[in-house]
Amino acid sequence: MRILVVEDQAKIADFVKKGLEEHGFVVELARDGNTAYELACEEPFDAIVLDILRPGRDGLSVLRGLRDKGNAVPVMLLTARSELNERVEGFHVGADDYLTKPFYVEELVVRLQSLVRRSSGQGSNVLSAADLKVNILTRDVERAGQEITLTQREFALLEYLMRSPGRVFTRTQIYTHVWGMHFDPGTNLVDVCIRRLRNKVDRDFDPPLIETLRGVGYRFKAV
Repeated sequence: MRILVVEDQAKIADFVKKGLEEHGFVVELARDGNTAYELACEEPFDAIVLDILRPGRDGLSVLRGLRDKGNAVPVMLLTARSELNERVEGFHVGADDYLTKPFYVEELVVRLQSLVRRSSGQGSNVLSAADLKVNILTRDVERAGQEITLTQREFALLEYLMRSPGRVFTRTQIYTHVWGMHFDPGTNLVDVCIRRLRNKVDRDFDPPLIETLRGVGYRFKAV
């Protein structure tokens, strides 16, 4: 699952990002309200973890703006234990859940999984194409009834491609999304991960689903 974490305190943001990534989530960080709003409008996320944020554009303003645009992405508010009024206002604006600081990452993980499950419905937790099925909650992958074991990066890459069948992604886009870092032109991490993923989901099956556009990037075949 791809999660947008909006938190202006660096230590908390890094703590949440590290904890979620250890549980298999792909995490994008935003440190201010304007950046968060732009990312949420431009990129697909399974859920948003949204701090109230001060100063600048606060979290409730971001949430209100998203709901006004018809963006129904599940949102979990992070609040201080004493801020009852903000939690109430958050629900009125369109928040789906809240978590008070301090909190355990394990609780955040299960709450996010439950939030996405409730909002999307059981059936939509599974991505499928041809005879390939990927459960984004349980992380189970199978093709033609055969179970396939993927690493965390391979799973994140496969999910990223499958969510936009037919769309071409450059190496820079893939590297930034899956590894969460700025692209290093000297690295071959993307190509290596693509090759390993193909060996698992394409090599012994037909048709091949991961396509290369030479000199451009990769895409998941629209079938």
